[in-house]
Amino acid sequence: MSNKNSDQLFQLIQSLNKGEKRHFKLYASRHKGGENAKFLKLFDLINNQTNYNEQKILSKDKTLKPSQLPNLKQNLYKQVMASLRMLHSGNDINLSVREIIDNATILYNRCLYQQSYKTLEKGKELAKKYEKNVLLLDIHNLEKKLISKIVKKDIQHRIDGLVPEGEELVKKLTNINTFSNLSSKLYGLYIKLGFTRNSADFEIVNSFLYSSLPAFKEENLSLEEKMYLYNAFVAYYFFIQDYRRAYDYAKKLVALFEGNNNIIQSKLEMYVKAINSLLDSQSKLSQYEEFIQTSLKFEAIISRESLKVSDNVAYLMFKYSSKHKLDKHFMLGEFNKGVIEVEDVANNLEIYSEKLNNHSKQIFYYKFACMYFGNDQYKEAITWLNKIINAKDEDIRSDISGFARILILISHYELKNDDLVEYYARSTYRFLAKKDDLHFYQKRILRFLKRLNTLTRDNLKEAFSELHDQLIPLTVNPYEKRAFVYFDIISWLESKINNRPVKEVIREKALKRIASANQK
Repeated sequence: MSNKNSDQLFQLIQSLNKGEKRHFKLYASRHKGGENAKFLKLFDLINNQTNYNEQKILSKDKTLKPSQLPNLKQNLYKQVMASLRMLHSGNDINLSVREIIDNATILYNRCLYQQSYKTLEKGKELAKKYEKNVLLLDIHNLEKKLISKIVKKDIQHRIDGLVPEGEELVKKLTNINTFSNLSSKLYGLYIKLGFTRNSADFEIVNSFLYSSLPAFKEENLSLEEKMYLYNAFVAYYFFIQDYRRAYDYAKKLVALFEGNNNIIQSKLEMYVKAINSLLDSQSKLSQYEEFIQTSLKFEAIISRESLKVSDNVAYLMFKYSSKHKLDKHFMLGEFNKGVIEVEDVANNLEIYSEKLNNHSKQIFYYKFACMYFGNDQYKEAITWLNKIINAKDEDIRSDISGFARILILISHYELKNDDLVEYYARSTYRFLAKKDDLHFYQKRILRFLKRLNTLTRDNLKEAFSELHDQLIPLTVNPYEKRAFVYFDIISWLESKINNRPVKEVIREKALKRIASANQK
């Protein structure tokens, strides 16, 4: 096994909790023999390491030969996976149904057709109950092979029923695959671009969605088909910044799960993502009361005894929960409390630093920076903005990278770093031009910031007012308005014009938006 795969073995063992490690040792100890003893030794040696070091393993146990190690590690990996499968099969519907299909296949291969058929019927019942359509197709294909082996009076009736059943199943899976692919492709575009920037972006996304959708009647779709359809529309409406429609579909998606409680466990990751989308839309629409209620529902998932939460889902919940804790302070304009939350979230991010992708990191860094900026802590804001600007992966969210450069410009202006303002203005202009993201909003701000040093104090307020008046119409422009999602420059300008702290201006507006949203 290569070093890469050895690292994978180390990562797998380190991911086990105490119960899983105990179960593996019990599982492995059932098999007698010298190789089993070596398995357990190797397991303990790797488990006790903080960083994987093969030389230390060999030096600590002289019975382990370098020539044996690759095969031992390969087999140990397989044994750990087998132990995990045995331990968790009862908690995971996919594993349970897959095990039943495997058992039915073994019985079929031994010519025990009646037993195989009875076993398969149990799997079919489970798969139908929990909308496991991919597994149902595997069951259907084995059932077709079995039906001809079993002599029964109603054999023709069963065969006649299998044909339309298979056709309906394939149709469902085709729709699910189409809807799922739409979500994935839209997400891929969003990761690269952020929100739609112009009419050309909108046309690409809009034509892509509607040219890809199959003909369907929503009322005729199965539960799983609706889930993936609603999920695709949530992604689409977020992409084009239609938060009201995104909210409608996110709410429908959550309601779909909660109206069918039996499927929540088997599709827990999708349920968690649905609630996250609902929280995102409520935050964007300033629906504070609903946001708080949905947050409580979200946090309650982890404490529901009926739900088995995997490490993957626990990680997602941590990521989403951290984001929404920050969003709550943004909604209220509570920057003084928000920066305290930032410190806590930033420390906790270290725990999941290896799991967080670059996109997630950039979003957190930008939120941290905005929180510090709103609290007049410009040096701290610059620290986080530099992490975005210095990131190597330029294909991820060029929009965030662009607005990070604008925010760092304004932060240096606030710190009276005049030489850096001029430098960043030039480099930001070049960056945005290269990324084809130089629109009216960016051009006006960059020109304004470049000439700030030439203005007298008497002319400064007039210049702020002039830029404010130029930018106000953009807040309702379908494409230019995206800029105000990243940074509320209007409030910053008003704070300069009226000589008030920016956090005071933002909080005042935030409370008005919440009050207005509650009246709707």
